[in-house]
Amino acid sequence: MDIIQAAILGVIEGATEFLPISSTGHMIVASQWLGLPQSEDNKAFEVIIQLAAILAVVANYRDRFIWCEANIKLWSKVVLAFVPIGVVGLLLHKQIKAMFTVETVAVMFIVGGVVFLIIEYLQRDKVQPTQDLEAMSYRQAGWIGMAQIFALIPGTSRAGSSIVGALLVGLSRKASAEFSFLLALPVMLAASGFDLLKHYEDFGGTNGLTLAVGFVVAFVAAWLVMRLFIRFLERFTFVAFGVYRILFGAVLLWVI
Repeated sequence: MDIIQAAILGVIEGATEFLPISSTGHMIVASQWLGLPQSEDNKAFEVIIQLAAILAVVANYRDRFIWCEANIKLWSKVVLAFVPIGVVGLLLHKQIKAMFTVETVAVMFIVGGVVFLIIEYLQRDKVQPTQDLEAMSYRQAGWIGMAQIFALIPGTSRAGSSIVGALLVGLSRKASAEFSFLLALPVMLAASGFDLLKHYEDFGGTNGLTLAVGFVVAFVAAWLVMRLFIRFLERFTFVAFGVYRILFGAVLLWVI
């Protein structure tokens, strides 16, 4: 992997990780397009840029890490929502890895896009009862966690599944996205930590400059996209993402 390829993958990871369009799906397609094999070195690189995306969450929401009663309650809800995907992912990680094919990604892109369009149609002109994270209940957090289990299917999108779950239990679009950002922390830390244990020996053979470029680019892209995404949702709906998912999935099916 050269520096240009590292920068491209960094942008893709950072730009798609927190949008409901499946970063995993985009990374699979981008790696094949760039001619990068799923070698141990490249897998180690992906772990590094995922950690950069995690750091971007901390940078954007550092006020949520201040020790206070409100934040303690919020993070307890985040942990509750993490439990379902953590348990299922641990028990079925081998079966989940076996599903990682471009065909599966393409189909789930389309399915997820249709789901977003249906939800936006059903909830048009409806004011959601939970407008901010402080008003979210533990029951709502639990149901969001259950919805996030679908993210284990490649192409579904972790952000997409958690946002859909949040919309269905009454969170506003902005609150749904922000909770999805925070929920990414334990999910990505668990996934990245698991991959680090598997691939830590491979970092020795990876170019340090390539890792640095990928990390910085992924961090900047993720930090910027999160901020722009929230501003977008203050004026628009998820319809554009639903349409994009359907078109992207259809193109993938046509190509393969």
